[in-house]
Formats: sequence, structure tokens, C-alpha cells
Amino acid sequence: MEKQLITNELLLAFSEYLQSNERAPGTIEKYLRDVSAFRIWLGNRSVTKELTAEWKERLLENNHAPVTVNSMLAAVNSFFRFAGWEDCQVKFLKLQRRLFRDAGRELSRAEYERLVETAANLSRPRLALLMEAICGTGVRVSEVRYLTVEAVQAGRADISLKGKIRTILIPNKLCRKLLKYARKQKITSGEIFLTRSGKGMSRRQIWAEMKSLCERAGVEPSKVFPHNLRHVFAAAFYKSCKDIVRLADVLGHSSVETTRIYLLTTGVEHAQMLERLGLVL
Repeated sequence: MEKQLITNELLLAFSEYLQSNERAPGTIEKYLRDVSAFRIWLGNRSVTKELTAEWKERLLENNHAPVTVNSMLAAVNSFFRFAGWEDCQVKFLKLQRRLFRDAGRELSRAEYERLVETAANLSRPRLALLMEAICGTGVRVSEVRYLTVEAVQAGRADISLKGKIRTILIPNKLCRKLLKYARKQKITSGEIFLTRSGKGMSRRQIWAEMKSLCERAGVEPSKVFPHNLRHVFAAAFYKSCKDIVRLADVLGHSSVETTRIYLLTTGVEHAQMLERLGLVL
């Protein structure tokens, strides 16, 4: 039997396959990273279902969270389907729906405001406004490029992702701030958040710049990453309208089940509600 090896050529072809299927850049990067991690663990051994199952167990033994293990398995199983190695796929871990979010990863509104204020005090207006733009509209970090001068002038942006187009509204106050920033930077059209070389900011750059604020803002680094700004937006939006279906549309989710994840709390509110029941005599 011919050995099934994960080669550089196969990884490159997989990357091109994901791009042709219009997968998001962040998804492609993660899939390639996870498959590469599996490849390193394998060494020179041929891919088999038994070894994939063993790798799954090793991930758990190394204290990877079950949800993280499943996300890594999703990447590897996708690669197997592409390579024609379906017999090497393994099942995901069965998880009960989560009721609470890890307190060490939940960014509060007050902490978000401290991050923005810290960026402004450090004379980093682009970063401060970028965080406000993500948190004020609920866009993904990969969708920041749709916040163009033209979109801001119209007060709305048409976002295309995975073959779907959704329209998001941009708050008037944010529009004014974005246009003021664009004028000051002499940006007359196109993307507003640009690097010094005139290119759009990458996910990695945005992540790194946000992390650099943690110590001065007094916010735990584990809570500071771009996607958490969407969680802050989702919590505020739902608190205002109590309509999870509408929130799912705004966030661009195909399933309400995905949106539910954004509304998880650390369990403090749930514990307080239990206390108010007064059932413990």
C-alpha cells in the first residue's frame, strides 16, 4: 500500500482548493496551521485513521480544550476529504451545549472602553477608531476592508463573504469619526484603515496592536483579540432588542445556534438568578 504522506505540494494544493471555495483568509490560515501541526506530530509515518485517533487523544492529554480539539479535527478531516483519504477521518468529540463562557476570555464593555481610551491616550488614533468600528458595527476583522470612504458616506456597507452578501448600517457618530479620520489621512476613496505603505491592515497586525494595549489598559491579554469586539457588540445589541434572529442576520450567521455562542456569559448572571429563586431554605 502506498504511503499517505502530507507533503508541501499537497498542502499548497489544499490551500489553493480552499481559496477556490472562497474560504475566508483566516480560515485558510488556521486549516493549514492545524494540518501542519498534525504533520509535525506524525513525522515520517503514513497517515492512518488509527494515528489520527491517537493524535486526537494526545491533544486532550496536552490540555487542549475539547472545542479546540474539534476545530483542529475539522481542519484535518477537511484535508483528508480533499486528499481522498476519507478513511482516515475521525469523529468529533461530543460536547454538551455550553452554558457559560470562560471568565478569562470574556471582554466586558468597561474593558473595551479602557482599550479604546488607552489607544487614544497613546496617540494611536487609527487603532482606537478601528476598535470602535469593529465594536460599533459587529463586523468581522476580515470585513474591516469593506468600511470604505464610499460606504461611510452612504452610511452602510455591503459585505460579501462565502457567496453571501449582507448590508450593515454604520452609526452616524461612527460615520462622522471615520470621515474625519479619512480627511486627516488624505484618504479620498477606498479602504480607510491602511498601513503606512497604503495596504489594508492584516488580521495579524490588528491582533498584535490590540495586544500591545493590555498592560497600559489593565486588561488581561487572554481577553484581548479582535473577535471579542464582536462579542461585545452582540451582547449590547441583544440586550437592546432581545431578538436573536435579527442579531444573527446582523452578524452574518447562517444558524442561530452560532449566534447563541456570542451570548454566553461567565455564569455570574445565572448564579444571581438562582439566588433570587429562593428555593434553598
